[in-house]
Amino acid sequence: MVRLGIAVSEFNWDICGPMLDFAKRHAEFLGAEIKAEIIVPGVFELPLAAKKLASRDDIDAVVALGAVIEGETQHDEVVMQHAARKLMDLSIESGKPIALGVSGPGESRIQALERVNDYARRAVEAAVKMVKRMSSV
Repeated sequence: MVRLGIAVSEFNWDICGPMLDFAKRHAEFLGAEIKAEIIVPGVFELPLAAKKLASRDDIDAVVALGAVIEGETQHDEVVMQHAARKLMDLSIESGKPIALGVSGPGESRIQALERVNDYARRAVEAAVKMVKRMSSV
């Protein structure tokens, strides 16, 4: 059984809350077990939470969930680029998959709401597939 940790942003909770719920249901559907969850203030804080989860011996992979909505400045692009890059770096450093389930940047709130299930599903599936595929190497 694949053991997952989930880190989720509370910013845009109307989007991220349902992402978390769907991710948990989909993990169960795939036969994966959620060992821990961490709710962080925003997407920018996801890498630190992912690092903490990935350091646990009882977690095989981490799923990072969030939504970065377009604003009047390029802040959404900066947040997304740095968070995504650090999550990728952490995956390589830890040797554990850290799946990116963060929608954005450049999306409207309506677009983010339409993508809740897609991003949550894809991130959980990527985490589970990577654990299984890496264990066979």
